[in-house]
Amino acid sequence: MSKFLTRDLSLVRTHSTSDPNVSSQQRAYPVVILRAGGGALTTDFTTLAEDLASHGYCVVGFDAPYRTSIIVLPDNRVITRPLANDPENLPADQADLLINSLLPMWTSDTKFVVSQLEKLNAADPSGKFTGRLDMQRLGMFGHSFGGATALQFCHDDSRCKAGIDIDGAPYGSVVHEGLKQPFMFILSDHSRDLADPASRQIGVHFQSIYDRLPNGRLFITIRGANHFSFSDQMLLKSHYVIGMMRKLGFGSLEGRRGLAITTNYVHTFFDVYLKGAPVSQLATQRYPEVQSGPQ
Repeated sequence: MSKFLTRDLSLVRTHSTSDPNVSSQQRAYPVVILRAGGGALTTDFTTLAEDLASHGYCVVGFDAPYRTSIIVLPDNRVITRPLANDPENLPADQADLLINSLLPMWTSDTKFVVSQLEKLNAADPSGKFTGRLDMQRLGMFGHSFGGATALQFCHDDSRCKAGIDIDGAPYGSVVHEGLKQPFMFILSDHSRDLADPASRQIGVHFQSIYDRLPNGRLFITIRGANHFSFSDQMLLKSHYVIGMMRKLGFGSLEGRRGLAITTNYVHTFFDVYLKGAPVSQLATQRYPEVQSGPQ
């Protein structure tokens, strides 16, 4: 069954290497935190992470015990996510209660990781990262609940200088209090959901946050994209699964195309707001699939 659902992963090739040195081209590099959604793994977003790294960022993705579907600790202990931490198994009202209780844990995880990076930059025992992480230029992006976490983390922590939410419904105090940092929303095609009251309420929350953002805001929808068009899953699922998803109306956008659009917007947004690139660079991103502004 797994062969029917997923391509042969032994044939997958990435551009990553294990334990590389930090490039000597710059003294220090801006840092971007990556957070996958729900029980997803950081490795599901290898394409986006590699693209950012190739544009001169230290990308730090992390999985968390009891929140990610499965992790393996250094001593080879395997930790799985309890069913009680999975909102997808609950009715909508109970799921919202669980999500709102999980969000502070996810943001605390992120704060912990950032604090550890600051210590590593100050005095890495190996010396590799000492002085190489520009923690004054810190960004965060995430997918789904990881995107909601990026929103709330940037609200809570002034160390975040720019953020991106990729197809994640907002939760937490940020919905009513807004943000001060530049922020971008990248959404899949939710045109089929407009008649659903819960979806309309999510749209109201997006609008509330977006309307109060300072200069440095961007909101795009990628027509034909589905919730997984931003991850490697659209490349790793078998053509049977992809074909079935399209027949059921789960997006018509080709996987590589969706990732190409997303990677360009993600690294360009961070280039502008973490590296000082001209804002006009965002305007040069022109794709017929992209629709601007909340709907």
